Amino acid sequence: MAKEPSEVYFTNFRTTQSENLLQKLARLVKKAGIENIDYQDKFVAIKMHFGEPGNLAFLRPNFAKVIVDIVKAKGGKPFLTDCNTLYVGGRKNAPDHLDAAATNGFNPLSTGCHVIIADGIKGTDEAYVSLEDTPCEFIKSAKIGQAVMDADIFISLSHFKGHESTGFGGAIKNIGMGCGSRAGKMEMHAAGKPHVSAPQCVGCGLCAKNCAHDAISFAPDSIGRKKAGIDHNKCVGCGRCIGACPKDAVHPGADDSNEKLNCKMAEYALAVCKDRPCFHVSVVMDLSPNCDCHSENDAPFAPDVGMFASFDPIALDKACADAVNAMPALAGSVLDEVEKVGNDHFTNIHPTTDWTSQLAHGEKIGLGQQAYKLIRI
Repeated sequence: MAKEPSEVYFTNFRTTQSENLLQKLARLVKKAGIENIDYQDKFVAIKMHFGEPGNLAFLRPNFAKVIVDIVKAKGGKPFLTDCNTLYVGGRKNAPDHLDAAATNGFNPLSTGCHVIIADGIKGTDEAYVSLEDTPCEFIKSAKIGQAVMDADIFISLSHFKGHESTGFGGAIKNIGMGCGSRAGKMEMHAAGKPHVSAPQCVGCGLCAKNCAHDAISFAPDSIGRKKAGIDHNKCVGCGRCIGACPKDAVHPGADDSNEKLNCKMAEYALAVCKDRPCFHVSVVMDLSPNCDCHSENDAPFAPDVGMFASFDPIALDKACADAVNAMPALAGSVLDEVEKVGNDHFTNIHPTTDWTSQLAHGEKIGLGQQAYKLIRI
């Protein structure tokens, strides 16, 4: 018998004098069933992106407070969370990450709860989640930020936008990539190992001190300066050297295809979501062509759409993608400037991506389904 489509709830950004946007979001998620979860005395991880410093397309803290207030009213103990980045930037370690969150307005006063960086100071606090008993093809043991897995309930709050590697960044990206520890992000992005940029290396030795596999050694360069090198036969790709380097001289590999990246990301999302209550919210606005991990955001390529909520992250992402693709290109945006083939905005902006692969693989492994029923409120 055919499976019933997943319910995805939607509302646009129109407001009235009797209901502002935040009140409308609260009504949306309640209609979608967020209160059907038992929150009493439970720790609730609310996963979102706090925005790379300089980027202004991230979701405002006000959106988070709506979700936090609902959870607290039901007796839960919520916290906002994200994991450190794999790349060099303002969120590479927990102190910098917390500074970035505070700079962008995330604090207990504005959100009603604390921010916890899930994978710790250097991105190495991780839980290993077995996927051996699932249909996953690429990941057997996902490396997830410890605080995410310590939570009893998981809620994703995503800014839906374009993405240069995955086509779009929505719930799957926020959950899968966002909850991976540094080693987890390395596993999703690459089949290879990190490497050292010799011009940046000062030979301080911190990378070697943090390597548990004796994979890092030092040799003089042409003028006698000590430089680090990584033996990939010994390296296990944990990424600890990346977090340890004070000069950002150690860089991750990036040698996997975007399609495989999408598949791995969906498998990591399954690791995060399986075996506990989950709920997902996506806000489709400020549709920047690239990820909020950039320290800048380009002009939106399509008009704001609205807010979506569902228990099914696959159906949620599919509904958001369909809604964006139904929108016209905005004048002066990158989408307006490129030669367009069909009405697939994400592929037209990033032709080397295949955003459908994350949905197809996620459905294949049981994360959710692409068939959805859109319920407008």
